[in-house]
Amino acid sequence: MIVLTSPNPNLRQPSQAVSDTEIVSPEMKKLVDVLKETMAVENGVGIAAPQVGIGKRVIIVDTGAGPQAFFNPVITRRSLQKIESEEGCLSVPEVFGIVRRHRAVTVKAVDESGKPVTIRARQFPAIVFQHEIDHLDGILFIDKVVRFTKPERM
Repeated sequence: MIVLTSPNPNLRQPSQAVSDTEIVSPEMKKLVDVLKETMAVENGVGIAAPQVGIGKRVIIVDTGAGPQAFFNPVITRRSLQKIESEEGCLSVPEVFGIVRRHRAVTVKAVDESGKPVTIRARQFPAIVFQHEIDHLDGILFIDKVVRFTKPERM
């Protein structure tokens, strides 16, 4: 599947929630497989459905135990402490920048089997969750960059 790149307007559209019955449907299983495959081919650590032109609230995050799908993810807690790190994005190729994000987050979502899950992520995984959930709201990391590291200007 082809990853959409900025300034494609689909990347700026808020995504729609996925119903409980839709989550366990063959169509969503296929979408999850396509997202995981695309993420692997592109050497990503996360991907969101809008990046492949699907306006649904689905993200894939490599949590350390391999890529996992999360439906309708919501950040329910954020640490007060923030960290700065360099980010890039499959939808903004060749561009990198420093982004300030919460050091830790708690995310509530639904997994591929339709079960509710709560993830407490810190450091790098927390950054990935925040980055991917931003995609679901039509936000790109370049909207939050403190300073670009490559290239200097967009």
